[in-house]
Amino acid sequence: MKKQGSGWLLGLAVALMLATSAIPSAQAQTFTVLYNFTGSSDGATPYAGLFRDTAGNLYGTTTVGGSSNQGTVFVVDTSGTETVLHSFSGADGISPYAGVIMDAKGNLYGTTQNGGTGCSGTGCGTVFELTPKAGGWTETVLHKFTGDPDGDYPFGLIQDAKGNLYGATEVGGTTGIAGTVFKVSKAGKELVLHNFQGGSSDGEFPYLAGVVMDTKGNLYGDTFEGGASPYNGGVVYKLGKSGALTVLHSFPVSEEDGEEPMGTPVVDKQGNLYGTTSTGGPDYGIVWKVSKKGKETVLHHFAGGPSDGAFPYSGVILDAKGNLYGVTTAGGSGTACGQYACGTVYKLAKNGTLTLLHSFTGSDGDYPIGGLILDANGNLYGTTVYGGSGGYGTVWKLTP
Repeated sequence: MKKQGSGWLLGLAVALMLATSAIPSAQAQTFTVLYNFTGSSDGATPYAGLFRDTAGNLYGTTTVGGSSNQGTVFVVDTSGTETVLHSFSGADGISPYAGVIMDAKGNLYGTTQNGGTGCSGTGCGTVFELTPKAGGWTETVLHKFTGDPDGDYPFGLIQDAKGNLYGATEVGGTTGIAGTVFKVSKAGKELVLHNFQGGSSDGEFPYLAGVVMDTKGNLYGDTFEGGASPYNGGVVYKLGKSGALTVLHSFPVSEEDGEEPMGTPVVDKQGNLYGTTSTGGPDYGIVWKVSKKGKETVLHHFAGGPSDGAFPYSGVILDAKGNLYGVTTAGGSGTACGQYACGTVYKLAKNGTLTLLHSFTGSDGDYPIGGLILDANGNLYGTTVYGGSGGYGTVWKLTP
């Protein structure tokens, strides 16, 4: 049941509506490509979003490229110069589809979807640490997944105050295919916090989705499938510190609601969760809000076409005023990318108004799937999987 890379994702796409909707476009945006990947030793096809340090350097991953063509961890500095910090070689990991996080000491942490020594074939994935040293970076593999019982195909991480790492695997676990939520200590000890079972009272396949944590230590996330029968459209869940999982919302695969959520949700100070579904609502996905009591509100239905986006795969981020920002993998006015268009960057205001901030054209990027980050000045940063001058993806900045 393992879903593989961009071929599977593109298979979701259908022809987009060409009608122009009434969604406004921002007028005073400055879009800058900070780096174009060449597909060689510098890396290629960055699926994940970025991490920005206090000096403004941007850290990320590419799924392929590097010295062994197994993916990289890279940094792009404020001058636009890219440096590969680590090239994966197989035993230490293959294809990091998630980004990296940084602790207070400057160490980086992340996951690879394949590699390691567990499972057969290309491996079940790893959790890794990169430590800055004089003259370079040193990688330590903290955990190698084995499939059963700890999971397979891990995604992005968060870190608590004690240095423990938390994430989810798309598949694997004791049920074999439904996925897990896991914890890895600083010393590399892994603990499975939940094995997804599927069915009406649980989810399955947390696809391209990690977890978020509230101030009490509860974890939240979403799954691509599972939930109330007979729809199986995915769930938003809460995993308490006791290990009990509660389904907060099951997506019913309806014209009004969405289906198949992807990406890690974000939580506000009141405990409300926000995210996206990749499809549904009725066709091209939605932006949703789920209260801590489980009440869902659809904030936006994507309509496709040149003035809106389609298929939001990466969730949203939240600013201090309550505005949401995200990307869609398709839609917009970038016709150079074919019938699916090239994707968009959008802002969804608290009053429900969606503003299209940027339509990708291919030359500046195509197929943005990684989540966004926002700096103190309101600048947005992200990546595209394809496009750019080399066709292997870009790192970009959008200035308001």
